[in-house]
Amino acid sequence: MIDKLKVSRVVNADTQRCHALVADVESYGSWVSDLREVSVGARDDQGRVTEATFRVAAMGRSATYSLIYDYSESPSLIKWELASGDIIKRLDGSYRFDGLIDDPRQTEVTYELAIELAVPLPGFVKRRAEGRIAHAALDDFQSKVEG
Repeated sequence: MIDKLKVSRVVNADTQRCHALVADVESYGSWVSDLREVSVGARDDQGRVTEATFRVAAMGRSATYSLIYDYSESPSLIKWELASGDIIKRLDGSYRFDGLIDDPRQTEVTYELAIELAVPLPGFVKRRAEGRIAHAALDDFQSKVEG
């Protein structure tokens, strides 16, 4: 079963700063709390990461997966999809950055994720995992981008 998560928040940073933080895949270890390791597999002609492999802490063990990044709608959207994973069958998502009209120093950040694991999990475990993902996606993001 595919679980979907969509969360939004207004942060005190302009859209360019938000986009730059998400596009800097190699820096994720400095702000994504459950990330243990990231390695870049490929870059495009502009130097942006197009493929990366991650190792994360997940429910008492680690999980490894590779993502393919899409910048075709940058700077307002960065998307990714799963290339491969050990316990993950699907991990497709995005960050959308919408500047506020009344204050361009603020951005509404929307994080979306569709995830499917190779092994079924009880509902309470899924909810706990979703909470951790949402925390990293917005709380950790906000702390870093505003810091």
